[in-house]
Amino acid sequence: MKELIHQLESLSRAVGKLEFPSVHTVYNPLEYAWASHVEYISRFASPQPSVLFLGMNPGPWGMAQTGIPFGEIAAVRDWMKLPCELMLDGVEQHPKRPLLGFDCTRSEVSGRRIWELFGEKYKTPSRFFRQHFVYNYCPLVFMAESGKNITPDQLPAKEAKPLMALCDDGLRDLVCLLAPKTVVGVGKFAEARARRCLGEEQAISCILHPSPASPAANRGWAPQAEAQLIAAGIWRKRRSDRD
Repeated sequence: MKELIHQLESLSRAVGKLEFPSVHTVYNPLEYAWASHVEYISRFASPQPSVLFLGMNPGPWGMAQTGIPFGEIAAVRDWMKLPCELMLDGVEQHPKRPLLGFDCTRSEVSGRRIWELFGEKYKTPSRFFRQHFVYNYCPLVFMAESGKNITPDQLPAKEAKPLMALCDDGLRDLVCLLAPKTVVGVGKFAEARARRCLGEEQAISCILHPSPASPAANRGWAPQAEAQLIAAGIWRKRRSDRD
């Protein structure tokens, strides 16, 4: 995965040069949590997985803290058993969204939901990552002065356009190197970006986003997401659920 690590390093540098005057603070976990991110890639990314789960961008209490996509602290520390190494010299932090690593006491609900589903179904990381990988379309975290999370689709067009051009290229590179059978957008935004830049030759599907901002996700996200994956032919029914 050395080529993938090199390409992600290039993407991090490229997006780091962009300016976002409409937002208060921007975090780039691929810079300050790079060592942990490389460990995630090195340990768990393998060629030709059955499924690439694609998220939108890091959350302030997940990947922003750990450097791992959907990086709920308990999942990263206790299930994946990855380190959390933050190099914060020179990083301008938002006073309401401090970077604390494993010392952060807030839970990233989206990350907790998604990794709990994967862990419950596959039990161990080795079993899950043998056929799957999880990544984000955009590596940056955006925050308003109030601390509110700003997603890439909420940026002004003049700021979003150059960012998405780089992220589109990054996704193409990721898919070219991993060659997954199916890309599953975690939410409609990720699905739309995948369809836009990968074309009809790549199999693409979608599951409901696990964000607590989604009323549907708060009505039992895990069984809904699993049912969507089964209906798409990506996962099989569990033996106990089969007729």
